[in-house]
Amino acid sequence: MPFSKLGLSKEILFALKNKGYIKPTPIQEKAIPLVLERRDMLVRAQTGSGKSASFILPILQLWSQDRGEGKAKIKALILTPTRELTLQVAEAFKTFGAYLPKKPKVVSIIGGESIGVQLYEIQQGCDILVATAGRFLDVLSKKQMNLSYIEFFILDEADKMLNLGFMEELDLILQTIPTKRQNLLFSATYPEKMLQIASKITQNPVEVTIDETQTVEKINQRAIEVNKENRGPLLRALLQENSWDLVLIFMANKRATDNIAQKFRKYGFKAASFNGDLEQDIREETLCAFKEKKINLLFATDIAARGLDIEEINCVINYDLPRSPADYIHRIGRTARAGKSGVAISFVDHEDKEHFALIEKRSHIKLQKEQIKGFELTGETVQKMKGPAPIKGKGKSKKDKLREKESKSSRL
Repeated sequence: MPFSKLGLSKEILFALKNKGYIKPTPIQEKAIPLVLERRDMLVRAQTGSGKSASFILPILQLWSQDRGEGKAKIKALILTPTRELTLQVAEAFKTFGAYLPKKPKVVSIIGGESIGVQLYEIQQGCDILVATAGRFLDVLSKKQMNLSYIEFFILDEADKMLNLGFMEELDLILQTIPTKRQNLLFSATYPEKMLQIASKITQNPVEVTIDETQTVEKINQRAIEVNKENRGPLLRALLQENSWDLVLIFMANKRATDNIAQKFRKYGFKAASFNGDLEQDIREETLCAFKEKKINLLFATDIAARGLDIEEINCVINYDLPRSPADYIHRIGRTARAGKSGVAISFVDHEDKEHFALIEKRSHIKLQKEQIKGFELTGETVQKMKGPAPIKGKGKSKKDKLREKESKSSRL
C-alpha cells in the first residue's frame, strides 16, 4: 500500500516523495489511519521499524486541518528519552510539514542548552513541542508556558523513559495538561510498568504490534568468542577484512569510548567517541561527521542505542555487551534500516557467556558461537563467588543509583 492510500494530504505526500519515501512500513500502514481517527494507541514495534513517522505524519495532518487562528499554541507534546531522538523527531516534523499551507512552529527542548532561550522560543509561539522528559520537567517548573491547548500527548520510546525514573514524574505532567486529548504510546518492549503507564494515560487504547522478526531479519547476527584483551586487535582485523563504510561500536562506559577512539585514531582509523559527557554542540557535530562519513568508526555508549537514525550504518559491534538484555535489540537496530541489510557482531568472553545466553533467551535468538583464527578464546570460565546478601534498607540499590545517574544525564 502506498502512502497515498493512507488519507494524508497532498502536501505531506509531496514532502514524503521529495525525501524518497514511497511505501509505508508495516507499522506506519497500521498506525497512521488509527491516529487519523483520533484513537488512543499502544504501539509496540522494534527499533528501525518507522515508529516516529507513524505519529508525525498523521499529527501534521490533523494539526493542519484545525490549527486555529492567532498566535501558535502548543497542540502536540512529544516526550522522548534522549537528546538525539528529540532533535530527530523535531526535524522530521519540520521536514514533513515543509509544504503545508501553514508551516508548524516546532520547538525542541533538551539538556545542554540554555533553558532561558528555550522558554523564549516557546513563548514566541509553538505548535509542536518535542522534549526530553527531564528537561521538560525543568521547563515546567518555571510555570511560564501554556499547556491548556494540548490535543496530542505522545511518549516515544516509552520503555526507555521508565528506566529513567519517569513513572514517578508522570503524575505531575498529567496534572498540567488537558484531560481531553489523544494519547499515543510507542515502545519497543512492554514491561509490566508500561501497562501501568497506559492505564494512567490512555482511554480504551487500540494495541498495535508488529512482529519482531520483520525488523531484524535483514541483520546478520554473529557472536564471536574472544578474550577481552584481544577485542581491540580482533576489531582491527575485522575492519581490515570488511568494506564497511560506517561502523557503530558500543562500549560499557564513557571513558572507554574516549580511550579506544583515541587508540584507533593512532592506528589510522577515522574514529570518534560519542557519550553523555560531551557538550551538546560536540555531540551534534560528531553525529553530523559520522553521517557524512568524515569519520567511519563511532565508539558510543547506549545513548546511541535510541534515536540514532542513520541509514548507512553497515555494522554494529557490541564490544561490551549491554547490561540490559532488552537493549540488545535496540543496539543492533541501528543497522539494516530503511530496508537495507546489515551485520551485528557481539564479542563474548568467558565471563559474558551466561549474560549472553540471557540476551539470546530474551531476544528469541540462538546464535552459533564463532572463534576467529589467531584470536581464539583461551582459558576457562571462572566461577564467581557470591557475596553476602545486602541488608534491606542499607544504602541505595544499584537500580536506584543507575536511575539517578541516567535521570541526571537526561536533564543536563
